[in-house]
Amino acid sequence: MTSVVRIRFVRTGGGGPSVVLLHGLMGSGACWSPLARALENEFDVVMPDSRGHGGSSAPAIGYSYDDLASDILDLVQALGLSRPVLIGHSMGGMTAAVAAQRGTANLRALVLVDPTFISPDLQHEVWQSDVADEHRRALAVSKHELLSEAQARHPHRSAEIIDLQVQARMRTHLSAFDVLRPPNPDFRTIVRGIDVPILLVIGDSPVVSPELASELSHINPRVSVAQIPNAGHGLPFDQPDHLQQTITPFLRELT
Repeated sequence: MTSVVRIRFVRTGGGGPSVVLLHGLMGSGACWSPLARALENEFDVVMPDSRGHGGSSAPAIGYSYDDLASDILDLVQALGLSRPVLIGHSMGGMTAAVAAQRGTANLRALVLVDPTFISPDLQHEVWQSDVADEHRRALAVSKHELLSEAQARHPHRSAEIIDLQVQARMRTHLSAFDVLRPPNPDFRTIVRGIDVPILLVIGDSPVVSPELASELSHINPRVSVAQIPNAGHGLPFDQPDHLQQTITPFLRELT
């Protein structure tokens, strides 16, 4: 029997077009709080916790990108969202792309913030790394210790963002790391099959290189690329204001 997966979400704003913010691995919907505050006056903002994260269900299995995309499409349907924009970072970006390729949710557009578009070799390298063991260690220490480590590692991030990230990490189940199991979906095939506008946002030390971003814009002419300086893969946390200033005009121009 297939178990029911319950997806917790926070919703703010209202009245305007809907946007759904999808976080990365070890994140939560609340990690989007700075962007949500910037968007809530104009948009209906929905911030779900992915399965295995935050307050959502954490089944023992079922963490493929197809599973994560199904959760989001089911949420869009359950909330009756009309032509939402999916905004996803890292794991959330790949999830948004997989959901959009299905073409079943009548999406308005996508914003992909340095999604996990990585080569098969890198997928295996990540899977064989100690990232899950590091998380297991993190779950065994205090929040104070995690905060101190995060502040030392990211001294330029705001205290709010660091606190939200630490809270999210403490509520990420080890089973969620199964999303790293190769193979990922073929991102080139996925991007080629998406028929809505796509804003691809990268930093200056991203997972998606400028060369790959340019290739994707040739694969699908509906892809536009924006690059934000002084940001790594954690772009929403390194440069939240610049990200908002990049995303908002794109959202406003959608028809």
